[in-house]
Amino acid sequence: MTPSPALSSGTRNARCSGRDRRMAKLTGSVDARLARQRDCRRVSAYYVATFRTSEEGEMTRIQELGDTVAANVERVIVGKSHEVRLTLVALLCRGHLLIEDVPGTGKTMLAKAVARSLGCSFRRIQFTPDLLPSDVTGLSIYNQRTQEFEFRPGPIMAQVVLADEINRATPKTQSSLLECMEEHQATIDGTTYQMPEPFLVMATQNPIEYEGTFALPEAQLDRFMMRIRLGYPSRADELTIIDQQKITHPLEGLTEVLSVAELLEMQKLVREVYVDPGVADYIVRLVNATRTHPDVYLGASPRGSLALYRTGQALAALAGRDYVIPDDVKDLAEPCLAHRLIIKTSSSMHDIDPRQVVAELLNSVPVEAASPATEGKGRARADGSGDGKASVRRDASGSPAR
Repeated sequence: MTPSPALSSGTRNARCSGRDRRMAKLTGSVDARLARQRDCRRVSAYYVATFRTSEEGEMTRIQELGDTVAANVERVIVGKSHEVRLTLVALLCRGHLLIEDVPGTGKTMLAKAVARSLGCSFRRIQFTPDLLPSDVTGLSIYNQRTQEFEFRPGPIMAQVVLADEINRATPKTQSSLLECMEEHQATIDGTTYQMPEPFLVMATQNPIEYEGTFALPEAQLDRFMMRIRLGYPSRADELTIIDQQKITHPLEGLTEVLSVAELLEMQKLVREVYVDPGVADYIVRLVNATRTHPDVYLGASPRGSLALYRTGQALAALAGRDYVIPDDVKDLAEPCLAHRLIIKTSSSMHDIDPRQVVAELLNSVPVEAASPATEGKGRARADGSGDGKASVRRDASGSPAR
């Protein structure tokens, strides 16, 4: 076997220089991402220092009640504290939740546990191909005794509704939820019926089996404020689940820990959480970036911006704050935006996922801090002598103004 000729010094230098350039580019991108993460943490700390108020009793109360509900639900849903908290965020925002996961991970139990913890009415709808819209919303039946039509409400007329395997129903039946979810009402035979308050739709779908299913259209997906995945439990959590269900299911002993009246009051207070113009601008820039990304065919709509805005308020309230920080937006970006993105076919062939796109945008879209004038207004807001309005600007170098 003839040995390969030795490489010339010029060839070796060319290969080394190319490898060095690739390594430098990779190192530079990693360094830039780490720098942006440090900037985000620094800006969030700046917002905390600027808008910390001396009286946050209402938000502290929301935090305590939220922790109580979460602890009660986690008696049934073990090891999924983050997903339980996201469910409470959707509930406080008057939004709806799409749970996408394989069977047996606790999707139905999560909805039942939330309903029992709040003392809300609960209905479960098993979506099948032969399900009709009237089976969901209700219908008018002729009463021969009174010789009048009587309305029989469907299962959607409940406070917590579980739409199980929603993608197995036909598009006609799926569309019957549009008005209910967006406007909290249903129009049947020319008469409009209001949904009960609070109203939460938790829909599930299996991401593995697509045979005999009807993919949710973009208009339907956009109605869901967030999409979450429960995932399999850890080994220790699964052992805990087995141990808890030796004799009875923990759901049977679950009691109401928060009244409906208290929940409605919490929903009103969440709307009063302060969002600095700098944070609102970051939300809009993040959503706009999804519309110009080279791998995205259709980006998030303005409803996505509103979802990030509202969920940020709720997450801040559950943390005991009456103001939103950029870290709140980053934590909620993936569950609020990923299901609203449609990836190009050419990119899908290379396994590009919407969650990857959102993660990339979080690392590329910079976070801006408030101007120095905001600090004085934030302190005045804490004293009750200012409105807390702030402006956003950057210095000549492009760094957040201090």
